[in-house]
Amino acid sequence: MSTTTIRLPEALKKRVAAAAERAGTTPHNFVVEAIAEKTDQVEQRGEFYDTAERRYAEVAATGKTIPWNEMRKYLEDRLAGKSPKRPVARKLGR
Repeated sequence: MSTTTIRLPEALKKRVAAAAERAGTTPHNFVVEAIAEKTDQVEQRGEFYDTAERRYAEVAATGKTIPWNEMRKYLEDRLAGKSPKRPVARKLGR
């Protein structure tokens, strides 16, 4: 473990201390958890964007996609506990 110094404005430092007390933890642990949560959010958002970009590139390259009404029906059936056939991507006519 390494040490990092973070300079907080006095007002924020007081808010962190009060929030940590309410959460039943120390200000140090509160800040560490907050940094970990924010890091997780940014990493997950990055993975989401990367996946979206890959999928869009595939659609742009192949012209194949699944109509929303078919995908929605598939997802609704899955949520209902059914085992529907997975929709197949295909080129759509205009």
